[in-house]
Amino acid sequence: MTAVLEKPEVAATAPPASRPLAPRGVGKKLLVYLLLIAGAIPTLLPLVWLVRSALMDSGQIFVSPPQWIPKPFAWDNFSGALTQVPFARYFLNTLIIEAGVLVGTVLSCSLAAFSFARLRWKHKNLVFGILMSGVMLPYAVTLIPTFLFWQKLGLVNTYVPLILPHWFGTGVFNIFLLRQFFLSIPYELDESAYIDGATPLQVYWRIILPLSKPALAVVSVFTFLGVWNDYLGPLIYLNDSDKYTLAMGLASFQGTYTAQWGYLMAAAAVVLLPIVLLFAFAQKYFVEGIALTGLKG
Repeated sequence: MTAVLEKPEVAATAPPASRPLAPRGVGKKLLVYLLLIAGAIPTLLPLVWLVRSALMDSGQIFVSPPQWIPKPFAWDNFSGALTQVPFARYFLNTLIIEAGVLVGTVLSCSLAAFSFARLRWKHKNLVFGILMSGVMLPYAVTLIPTFLFWQKLGLVNTYVPLILPHWFGTGVFNIFLLRQFFLSIPYELDESAYIDGATPLQVYWRIILPLSKPALAVVSVFTFLGVWNDYLGPLIYLNDSDKYTLAMGLASFQGTYTAQWGYLMAAAAVVLLPIVLLFAFAQKYFVEGIALTGLKG
């Protein structure tokens, strides 16, 4: 007789159910959220003040104690602010400068960063160190010599002094940021392209730039904000009012002795709106670029 061995029955094991958060874990999570909310309130307070002031007349804005809800809502501040000064013209002027500066900054800074990060040439690190030392030089130190230079060329009261320097890699911080990101891209991609007969410029244009969209988005956002909020540059180089930018248009609501606070707040809220929309659309690339930059140095 042959004994038949029966296979032992394997008890079916159910997947472990997800454990509910312990009261201690819930308390820690709640504490983190409360701290984040407490930190966000001071950050959002100026924005709330701006919006409520844009909907008030001058007599309501500075009452004591502060009045947070407008009574009544002064909606005519927006129409009055946008018609009292030629904001459409100022907006167009700002976009012209934005386009020239943005394209020039991205191209020149990315080319310089590509050279420092991906190419091999003598004394590269020394030149990069000298370039980075320029960050310590204040803008005010070079302001007068630069103005005299453009004045000798007869280019004052034009957009050339505001646009042309950005086509020659003046953004040292942007070069540093892009260089750090380019260093994190595997160099084997460059070598494969060189084996196939690609030139360094083709590697830069077809490999490095498509893989660097997050870093390029960060540089673009920083550059856009810098030009959008720039007041000193247009104030120095522009004389005709029809060439003014939005920043100078906002300053026109403040005089020596009086200020149209309602119009100023309404115009500032309108000028701020494109910045909020820009960050909303570019937030994914912006955060990714900040997180990935500097992984390799």
